[in-house]
Amino acid sequence: MDTTPVSLLERLRQPGDGRAWSRFVDLYSPLLLTWVRRAGLQQADADDVVQDVFVILVRQLPQFIYNPNQRFRGWLYTVTLNKVRERARQPEVRQNYESLPAEGVAAPLNDALIETEFRTVVIRRAFELMRTDFSPQTWQGCWGHFMEGKTAAELGWTAGALRAAKFRVLSRLRRELAGMLD
Repeated sequence: MDTTPVSLLERLRQPGDGRAWSRFVDLYSPLLLTWVRRAGLQQADADDVVQDVFVILVRQLPQFIYNPNQRFRGWLYTVTLNKVRERARQPEVRQNYESLPAEGVAAPLNDALIETEFRTVVIRRAFELMRTDFSPQTWQGCWGHFMEGKTAAELGWTAGALRAAKFRVLSRLRRELAGMLD
């Protein structure tokens, strides 16, 4: 298990940390694709836009300084939306997409929807990626509780055992997503 208390955002600032970038791409690709596909782009163009966003992030995150008064995911959404708009302005893209509105890509999402999607997509994905970091029993119990809403009794666990497992998993999740959950 990776016990380094350094947040993923801090690790991305370090030159050559391929593991951090791989983890970031694994965590955020599904969310970025959700945002891009909502704009009406077909899968191939959506994939290209997500790649373009990651290129920007590779350039900008080494200088990125986390500001606790602002949300990382809000900034990420803005970067993504700007790339979608840039892509949608290309004539070869516009002619293929009847679903794009004449005035361009839809307006930005409100903060509540960005927050909901982040929590749904990224946290779920982080939880899935951490699966191998825990015993199968711990992971299955926490998955059953968090994702399926099962009680300790329904899982065949004591309340104390479930609390202890939840504590371990949530502590790891908080470390993994430190700076991104605020």
